[in-house]
Formats: sequence, structure tokens, C-alpha cells
Amino acid sequence: MEDTPLDPEQARTLRFLRWLVTGLTTTMIAGLIVLIALFVTRFPDNAALPLPDSIALPEGTKPFAVTRGRGWLAVVTEDDRILIFDAASGELRQTVRITVAP
Repeated sequence: MEDTPLDPEQARTLRFLRWLVTGLTTTMIAGLIVLIALFVTRFPDNAALPLPDSIALPEGTKPFAVTRGRGWLAVVTEDDRILIFDAASGELRQTVRITVAP
């Protein structure tokens, strides 16, 4: 294979292209580091919300979904009820019946 020298215009263009690629790579790496830092610092600490050791569901209910908030824990049951429990003690606070519109 024959090595042909580049004319000065092609050499300048390749040097400029190399700088662009290096700059883009640096920008992408910096952006990734910023995203990781934001995820680590902005997401709340999950241990801050208390959870009871156990909760007692009413007889015959089966849990379908669970969610928690500040000071409460909600269990959606298969028979279309939402049971609201105290997050610290596990005591049942409120029962909400879900009605589906026809």
C-alpha cells in the first residue's frame, strides 16, 4: 500500500475533526458523571420511612398491591378495598371501598 502525504488543507480538516471528536467524548463523559452524581445526591434515603415489622390483614383478604407514604402504608386487596395502616405500629387506620363505574 502506498502512503501518500496529505495536503495541508486535508491535514487541517483532520486535526479539526480530531478535536471535535475529543470534545464530544469529553462532554459525554462529563454529562454521565453529572447524571450519576445527581442520582446519588437527589434520591431520598429509603431508610428514612419507617415500616412495621408485620401487619395483620383482615380475615380472607389477599393483597394485590402495596404502597407507602409518610406515616402510612396502603394495601390494595383483591376484593377492591384499600387498607390504610399506620407505618410505625402497623395498626389499621382506615378502609376504603373501591367502586368501579359501569
